[in-house]
Amino acid sequence: MKPFPAADFATAKPRLTRTLALDFAERALVLAMATIFFARMASTIGAGNVINLLICVSEGLTAVFVLIRRPGEIATAPYAWTIAFIGTCAPLMVLPQGMQLIPNAASVALMVAGLCLSIAGKASLRRSFGIVAANRGVQKGGPYALVRHPIYAGYLLAHAGYLAANFSAWNVAVYAATWGAQMLRIRAEEAMLGQDEAYRTYTQSSRYRLIPGLW
Repeated sequence: MKPFPAADFATAKPRLTRTLALDFAERALVLAMATIFFARMASTIGAGNVINLLICVSEGLTAVFVLIRRPGEIATAPYAWTIAFIGTCAPLMVLPQGMQLIPNAASVALMVAGLCLSIAGKASLRRSFGIVAANRGVQKGGPYALVRHPIYAGYLLAHAGYLAANFSAWNVAVYAATWGAQMLRIRAEEAMLGQDEAYRTYTQSSRYRLIPGLW
């Protein structure tokens, strides 16, 4: 057996240590965010409050899957971490106030559809799910057969429904920041995954990133 070069070992060990440290940091941040989120939401989940229940299921899956996920190659650049956490945290800053642009039933339907789609995407990824760009294997089935980023597509529907029911300058600004970060996040994730031949093959069969027929 060919011996492992000492120079390669010296390079690989710090890289592995940094990857493990970043993986732990992401899990710790997500756990802290989930704890704060559920403490805020606990009193809002009542009988018939479908929206808040689905939000809690979606965010609960986020926390569980991040905590139990399998190891993988994770982005280490501060840029990737910044856009990932802006895209994740910024929507929590919206306020339940403003003009109602469409009937309440329509906004609720958009939010329910979006939350169900994002939940389905997370359930498909299971232990491959994460916040920061990473490669833990390529998912092709379920909602990933429709678009490459069904979780984000679900968020887009849910955010559109919420904004239509609570239209204000503040909420527009929050979602503008959110989706500016999400677009950059999609680009960063695809740049990393694009190094994998399996993902490049997948993009040939799933042409659209977010909205079928558009982008």
